[in-house]
Amino acid sequence: QQDRAALRELYGLYYRRLARFLVRVTRRHDVAEEVINDTFFVVWTSAQRFRGESRVSTWIVGIAYRRALKSVRRASLELVALDAPEALQVSAAASTNETREWIERAVNELPVEQRLCLELAYVLGHSCEEIATICDCSVNTVKTRLFHARRKLRLSLPRLAGATP
Repeated sequence: QQDRAALRELYGLYYRRLARFLVRVTRRHDVAEEVINDTFFVVWTSAQRFRGESRVSTWIVGIAYRRALKSVRRASLELVALDAPEALQVSAAASTNETREWIERAVNELPVEQRLCLELAYVLGHSCEEIATICDCSVNTVKTRLFHARRKLRLSLPRLAGATP
């Protein structure tokens, strides 16, 4: 209904979450801010098209995801490493800066869609169904992206661990 107070409240609820996600993807605050603004413009102009088939958060993150992909591709920005998935994180006692660098480099080598699926699943905690909605693809596509990302990480981490920096 284009209620400015409602949009302001929604913006306040989702700004931090989107900013963390987008800064991890672009590592550029200015681009993240632009994508957030674009996202909320879409929310403002397209709210009547929200059908309630997913959670509002899934819908908003989906818009941000698609806007970020467009922005990154348009600006030819290099995507940066996402935080390592929890399943790949080593215990605090064993973790070193070198190990973190290996994980970061390995994640950086993944295709954009696989990196974003890892981020959405392991960092933001979305289910495969929610990621499918966000990415506008099938659940099987999400599972395939996650499978291939994990497989590639398993192959590249030992190679990077043996490589000299």
